Amino acid sequence: MKQMKPAARPQRVYFSSGPCAKRPGWSPEKLNNALLGRSHRSKPGKARLKEAIDRTRALLGVPDNYRIGIVPASDTGAVEMAMWSMLGARPVDMLAWESFGAGWVTDAVKQLGLEARILEAPYGEIADLGAVDPAHDLVFTWNGTTSGVKVPNADWISESREGIVICDATSAIFAQPLDWPKLDVVTYSWQKVLGGEAAHGMLILSPRAVDRLETYAPPRPLPKLFRLTKGGKLNEGVFEGATINTPSMLCVEDYIDALKWAEEIGGLDALHARAARNAAALGAWVEATDWIDFLCADPEIRSNTSVCLKIVDPSVTALGENEQRAFVKAMEKALDAEGAAYDIGGYRDAPPGLRIWCGATVDSADIKALGPWLDWAFAEAKSAI
Repeated sequence: MKQMKPAARPQRVYFSSGPCAKRPGWSPEKLNNALLGRSHRSKPGKARLKEAIDRTRALLGVPDNYRIGIVPASDTGAVEMAMWSMLGARPVDMLAWESFGAGWVTDAVKQLGLEARILEAPYGEIADLGAVDPAHDLVFTWNGTTSGVKVPNADWISESREGIVICDATSAIFAQPLDWPKLDVVTYSWQKVLGGEAAHGMLILSPRAVDRLETYAPPRPLPKLFRLTKGGKLNEGVFEGATINTPSMLCVEDYIDALKWAEEIGGLDALHARAARNAAALGAWVEATDWIDFLCADPEIRSNTSVCLKIVDPSVTALGENEQRAFVKAMEKALDAEGAAYDIGGYRDAPPGLRIWCGATVDSADIKALGPWLDWAFAEAKSAI
């Protein structure tokens, strides 16, 4: 007997982990004041870019002596810009417990040929944070987007460290509190958490990071897009709105719009609270549902943004990996056809399962309405086994 379709659908059915849902109330008309047809190097163009930087600083509480820059190529560009420009002065500890962290390991070992110590953990778990050497540089993701595992805090990072800390915070920032004094480079992209448009990254540098840039010359050629210094000194213009290459001013306007919305609803605390409510709403459904469970078993390190789930029903776990992935695809297809949820499948490199974005631009009412639809899609896919 087929399960009945739920009576109500989520109002906004966007649960992708990137690009994420636009903010509530967003429409293209909100961008009517975008500075189109003008140079980003014009006075109003630079002013708009500086506004994005200043609003970012205010909303996130970035220390006054940290620099904030808008850079190309999304979070990936920001991380690689930092790695290529700063690493090599001392050994580096690379932490990886999901695919993006593993990607930074590949860059460090195979591309840059660094003296790297790799601390890894399987999906759903976290690397041994206590093993990090404060004499080494450090690269890690605060929140593993593809595993649903985050660091619990930054207490494990030494206050008297000798190395610099590069933190990929792209699915954590605006949803989880960051410990700024422990972080020297923080990166993220606009399409995560606040639902901005893609291809633009943010690079935040501490004074220690700036010192590394000005005192260390990496033994490798740097592409123009990676060059943060001129004549051995930081290129301050990058951190005042003079971007290295041409940004989309439409995307800039969209990012500013998201920042304004965040300010209007109560700032960073309100964003944290919305993500926490969403994760709690999804968690309540998981706890009440016997065919699903969290990929990350430990709630202390479980993400409240990219929540990753595994199917534990015996009839599905008995299938091979390819068959399990096909099962998840069948669920996705059914939900998409009904207009009930988009993009809820796990990342391609992760174990077969679901991934539901619970960041602040999602409404908890939609998370609650999603649960019955996931039950329905599971029943539909199971009936075909």
